Amino acid sequence: MAPRISSQLLFLFSISLDAALAAGGGEAAARELWCVAKNNAEDAALQSALDWACGPGGADCGPIQNGGPCYDASDVARTASYAFNDYYVKNRNSDDSCSFSNTAAVTDLNPSHGNCKFHSSSGASNGNLSGGGAGIAGADTSDLSSSNSIVGWDGGSILILFFVIVRLFV
Repeated sequence: MAPRISSQLLFLFSISLDAALAAGGGEAAARELWCVAKNNAEDAALQSALDWACGPGGADCGPIQNGGPCYDASDVARTASYAFNDYYVKNRNSDDSCSFSNTAAVTDLNPSHGNCKFHSSSGASNGNLSGGGAGIAGADTSDLSSSNSIVGWDGGSILILFFVIVRLFV
């Protein structure tokens, strides 16, 4: 039994170390992130947030105008996603850069489609990430209605978790 516990602890330590390096700017690979509309957001709320992003928010909304590569008059969520993401990339240091009145979420699933290319933002400045594109317009149908992100773990939190687990098994 002891070798099994040791290999489990070694595995947990390697995960902890990778996360700690990522959080601390070490050698771990950076993730590409995008801000997109939630699939459960109502069209009226998305349109209001889209209007703000393209107006006072300062997002570059040229590609979602008629004739642009991301123009889709039939899908307000896809259209809003482009504007939300442009604002998010330009304002990464703001805690609210991907909220839009709780109609948007951060994902690591690239929302680009066809000729419509979304710019990405590498890494998570605050450790928050909605992984796998869950609940994102144009992705799968999971629901992210309760949050604008899934709280991630910073390196210190993971190391504390590691030591708690070691204490439980040793």
